[in-house]
Amino acid sequence: MKRSVFFPIQKASVRACLFCALSAFAAARAPAEGPRIRSLSPTDAVFAQLCADVEAARGLLASRAASAEAAVGMLTVYEYLPEAGDSLMSVAARCALPYETISTANRIGAGGDLVRGKPLLLPSMPGVFVPERPETDMERIADAARPESAPSAAVSLTVDGRRVRFRYYPGAEFTPTERAFFLNIAFRFPLPAARVTSSFGLRRNPVTGNLKLHEGVDLAAPAGTEVYATRDGVVAAVGRDEIYGIYIVIEHDGAWRSVYGHLSEALAVLRKPVRSGTIIGKVGSTGQSTGPHLHFELRRNGEARDPASLLQRGTIR
Repeated sequence: MKRSVFFPIQKASVRACLFCALSAFAAARAPAEGPRIRSLSPTDAVFAQLCADVEAARGLLASRAASAEAAVGMLTVYEYLPEAGDSLMSVAARCALPYETISTANRIGAGGDLVRGKPLLLPSMPGVFVPERPETDMERIADAARPESAPSAAVSLTVDGRRVRFRYYPGAEFTPTERAFFLNIAFRFPLPAARVTSSFGLRRNPVTGNLKLHEGVDLAAPAGTEVYATRDGVVAAVGRDEIYGIYIVIEHDGAWRSVYGHLSEALAVLRKPVRSGTIIGKVGSTGQSTGPHLHFELRRNGEARDPASLLQRGTIR
């Protein structure tokens, strides 16, 4: 388990203690708050200043001459109210900032959707911001992705009217795993271990004999095996169906839905939020089933997608 930013003295090296002191000093000085950018146009003086700051920051980071604390000392956080047609990617491109810098500073979830009417923080230094207290699947992945030895400093930003303490990693980028989750192309494996008995695609139904599209994957596991939520989301449906048996549907960011069928028991509560890895049910053989297994589907905008290309690697027997 990753230690907090401020290491226990009895376990810290001299270098770690020095880092703690510098981090505390940096945290005491919140980044300078810049004025609001009215337009992402060279004619906007504030936007022009942000661009100049970003260019200077890139030069500093490229020279590797500054510590994380020095980078925080140069950090200015501007504010911009997105206009119609703006997206995270388009704003990042106009500002010459990595999208992960903007998304992590603003705690934007997987998919990167901007909220109309919500001001966007634009840091002048590229890097990744990880909350000291991660709250979402994306933030927990980002927290686990960075070793304790990675150069970082503590900063505080006001996000959604709330002061949040972050660990700032100057110049850092998303890892492949973070990028996959953020772009909505990866999900947690829903079982501790399983054997694939039927893949996504056209197949002959083992019960009826009819040839039709199998819109998910069948994962064989002992009856009663715990089933996990594949990602943070909200429980959209819990019920019983002639085909799916006892089932659960969870809605996720980015217009995704995950479906869990043939359960022996549903433990999720309708309309309640769940975190990735939460136990939501148990493997069974209810509905149209020939033995204990989990029928698992992933859908985006109602269209079934092959889970095999989207799931993080799981334990397959």
